[in-house]
Amino acid sequence: MCLGIPGRVLEIHDDAGLRMARVDFGGIRREVCLSCTPEASVGSYVIVHVGFAIAQVDEAEARRTLDVLRAMAGAVEGELGEPLP
Repeated sequence: MCLGIPGRVLEIHDDAGLRMARVDFGGIRREVCLSCTPEASVGSYVIVHVGFAIAQVDEAEARRTLDVLRAMAGAVEGELGEPLP
């Protein structure tokens, strides 16, 4: 199963010409490529799939989605390698 998981952009940096970010997924933090979401900024919420931010969402939608994903514990752990806190 492939999931797009919402997370909040904590910081943005350049990595060999790629726009990258440190993104927080409700306590789990990962490096994410922002090349598909050039409008994303620090504090934005993005949907991340296989390490790429593929869309930007508002905070309310991100929180609703995280609540649903927490109810599907095994699916999130499969994507992120650990359960959401």
